[in-house]
Amino acid sequence: MMKITFFSAQPYDKKYFTHANQDYGYQLIFHESRLEPATVELARGSDAVCAFVNDDIGEVTIEAMKAMSIPIIALRCAGYNNVNLRVADQLGIHIVRVPSYSPYAVAEHTVALMLSLNRKIHRAYSRVRDGNFSLQGLTGFDMYGKTVGIIGTGRIGSIVLDILHGFGCKLLAYDTQPNDALEKKEVTYLPMDKLLSEVDILSFHCPLTPETFHLINDDALAKMKDGVMIINTSRGAIVDTSSAIQGLKSGKIAYLGLDVYEQEGDLFFHDLSDTIIRDDVFERLLTFPNVLVTGHQGFFTAEALTNIAMTTLDNLSCYDLGKKLVNTVHSDSSFFVTKHES
Repeated sequence: MMKITFFSAQPYDKKYFTHANQDYGYQLIFHESRLEPATVELARGSDAVCAFVNDDIGEVTIEAMKAMSIPIIALRCAGYNNVNLRVADQLGIHIVRVPSYSPYAVAEHTVALMLSLNRKIHRAYSRVRDGNFSLQGLTGFDMYGKTVGIIGTGRIGSIVLDILHGFGCKLLAYDTQPNDALEKKEVTYLPMDKLLSEVDILSFHCPLTPETFHLINDDALAKMKDGVMIINTSRGAIVDTSSAIQGLKSGKIAYLGLDVYEQEGDLFFHDLSDTIIRDDVFERLLTFPNVLVTGHQGFFTAEALTNIAMTTLDNLSCYDLGKKLVNTVHSDSSFFVTKHES
């Protein structure tokens, strides 16, 4: 019986994986601790490790797993920017992932952030609970006719475009591999600089790579309209948070919606309500009334959690039975090489 050790495990992980495991009968061990060099020893005696998006699967962690003869790491997420794939390849450690769990979940959360920021739902909710029914300061705008730019037109980005097409938005996109089907749906692909200069709303649906790291920085913001809305449900480090704060202070950014944050590893997926958050940059973000942050919950639907559990265990079953690993990634892997998976 395969023994699988889970890191960064939450109660919902245990619920959905335990249910999916009825078809496999594996031994599942759940740890709330993040996977990192200091905790990797918890995996000793395991046949596989299951890790999540903020786990530290760098050189030291992988070498320790190799020393413990653990041959495979199953990521229960799509992204793998937190994995040193070069070292994994060198040491013969297999890395498998869940390339698609529910693109609708993330796409719908993206649009929810847009609408909530636009119509100031988060502020209205707090007012009404306090008995304040004034509409002062809650003015929004019609989505109809607004120009929206989507960076990354894989499955999630494509669904966001479909939803916004229904709103009557003008749709622009950027991707290193344009999707011909989208061009037939009134989506116009533009070079990055041109797109940045034209959008009213900008949303990211691309992986974190050296090319997309801090894609939103001082230079990018200088090319954009004043009063732009920026939404990031992709990877936190795509947005330079310090630049975003300056953009908020100057009015360049009028709305900022984040489901991810570049230093989220020590914050998200934990209840810190009784502790002092020592991340001054994050705390500064929360002082702006036109900023809406959710704790990496874009994926968090029953359908997505079911698919994540089933795909992850199926990936491990394929390894266990000696079948081909269809969801494996290597050091030469790229989201843009594997077309439209993001």
